[in-house]
Amino acid sequence: MDAAALNDPRFKALVEEERTKALANEFVAKMTDVCWDKCITGSIGSSFSRSEASCLSNCAKRYAELKMLTMQKLTSGR
Repeated sequence: MDAAALNDPRFKALVEEERTKALANEFVAKMTDVCWDKCITGSIGSSFSRSEASCLSNCAKRYAELKMLTMQKLTSGR
């Protein structure tokens, strides 16, 4: 790939899109690890218990809110 191709706006947009996808995947993986460890206490069956499902939902919401708050604080400090 030559230097001109690296400066192509379409290439830059594609790289940014892939970066965004990677960050989203990383976020979901981390949230899954954190919430799974916090909420799943019994053996794995065909479905979650009511308390496990509620815990997973609440944990995911809190994790997402905290991540957004953290990002806002980091970007406002620039």
